[in-house]
Amino acid sequence: MSNNYEMMYILRPDLSEDQVGESIDKYKNYLNENSAENLDIQVRGKRRLAYPVGKYLDGIYVQMNYEADGTQNAPLERMMRLSEDTIRYLTIKLKKRAMVAAANAAAEPVSESAES
Repeated sequence: MSNNYEMMYILRPDLSEDQVGESIDKYKNYLNENSAENLDIQVRGKRRLAYPVGKYLDGIYVQMNYEADGTQNAPLERMMRLSEDTIRYLTIKLKKRAMVAAANAAAEPVSESAES
């Protein structure tokens, strides 16, 4: 049985684009090798943190959505915990109802505003 997961993690703000790409590829390859499906990765960019994390005030946000059986989450989080590039991470299991609502919202056409 597979479940849908959303993982948001924050990378150090002083990483170059190549280093960010390498970090993303490392986690992406791990999920692909461990039978995760429908992997969708979105780099949200550099943003201000709500509170300082260590010595960092900014971070590079990355969101991964994937479908898996759940055995991949603990080793993946351990990789992030041991990495010096990742400063925070959070994995949530999405409920089926939320997935249907998101799909419906994406399918609805955006209406044009009325002319004044």
